[in-house]
Amino acid sequence: MARERRARGVQETLGAIVLVTEIIVVFLAALVINGLGALPPALALGGGGALILLMIVAAGTLRWPIGVVLGWLVQATVVAGGLLVPDLFLVGGLFVAIWAYCMIMGGRIDRRNAAG
Repeated sequence: MARERRARGVQETLGAIVLVTEIIVVFLAALVINGLGALPPALALGGGGALILLMIVAAGTLRWPIGVVLGWLVQATVVAGGLLVPDLFLVGGLFVAIWAYCMIMGGRIDRRNAAG
């Protein structure tokens, strides 16, 4: 017998969309950091891979508060990448704005849906 799917909230859904989209950006940023020689290859690609794994974990745990915290940690890390490649300040800032909007509005919609 098929199990019913768990209902996902708007905040969880939007957060997962942002993180999964951002995985592409982080992958490409790791390649750029490596290609520019801003970090040794093992550190650039390994760090990018570790951040991608963190993003996958964050997307999978968004139903709990720890997932949101991990998502904010990912956003801060991407912005901090601007210290290596200044363009990441802009890209990271855009993703912070999108993430903040999704967390605020998604939470607001979820609370409204729960109330009535």
